[in-house]
Amino acid sequence: MSATYEAITSRNAGFLTRADQEVLRTSSVLICGVGGMGGAAAQTLARVGVGRLAITDPDRFEHSNLNRQTFAFLDTLGQEKSAVTRTALRRINPEIRVDVLGDDWTASLDRILPVHRVVVNGMDDVRAGIELYRKAREHGASVVDAYPSPCPSVFVTSPDDPRPEERLGFPTVGVPADALDEAEVRAAFLAEVDFVRCCSSGIDRLDPGVVAEILAGARPRSSFCPVVTIAGNLMAFEAVGCLLGRPSGAGPEGYFLDPWSGRVERPPSSQRRPTHASAKASPAPEGVA
Repeated sequence: MSATYEAITSRNAGFLTRADQEVLRTSSVLICGVGGMGGAAAQTLARVGVGRLAITDPDRFEHSNLNRQTFAFLDTLGQEKSAVTRTALRRINPEIRVDVLGDDWTASLDRILPVHRVVVNGMDDVRAGIELYRKAREHGASVVDAYPSPCPSVFVTSPDDPRPEERLGFPTVGVPADALDEAEVRAAFLAEVDFVRCCSSGIDRLDPGVVAEILAGARPRSSFCPVVTIAGNLMAFEAVGCLLGRPSGAGPEGYFLDPWSGRVERPPSSQRRPTHASAKASPAPEGVA
């Protein structure tokens, strides 16, 4: 059984106008990483009716992904995340175009970003993220992201905003991405963690012993399905706002949603942005995949 685009998106009425829906149908989003947050964002964007996605993820699904990742199932373990995600998205919307980018996608950003002017960053790769943000500034693309936080979070970096490495004080500023050493990458990650600790109560929700092991590099970051899925959907919501030129509730410093207390926590100096700088996207040209 198949369905038309109009049937799939008909219940969006009221949230979106017909003109809005047509903009989404002819728009494209780049999603870097389709595991936890990126996978949730990809599913939501497909269901909302975004017509084209480019996705990239070098990993395969493994057992530890089953606790949170949208397209991790027992029968997809060991399979490439990008390939599984593309198949799943086409089961939602048979009209959607999903381009799977190769592992060398960062080397092709100069031809990818002029097509995909809105980016969802679902990666844990600090080095690739720094390069992505720098290239996004060059090409006028907006990046939707989330912090490494125990609380769901989201922030939107428009083309004219400071890069995260600039506003968070990474030691990477001015250093070519391919010249960054592991100490600089680690220091960048810890600087972001320090920002999160200052701005959100979420760190207090985690076991201190586990936190110490994570910061020492002795265990991977904790990831809890409700937190990851909410963050991914917040990212998808902001991506839709970018495509439609709607005001952002996040802006470049973003906010944290503490589900334990029901509070929205904002960095002290955070100010709402009046509009998304990317405005309405024009139909994507062919040829970047």
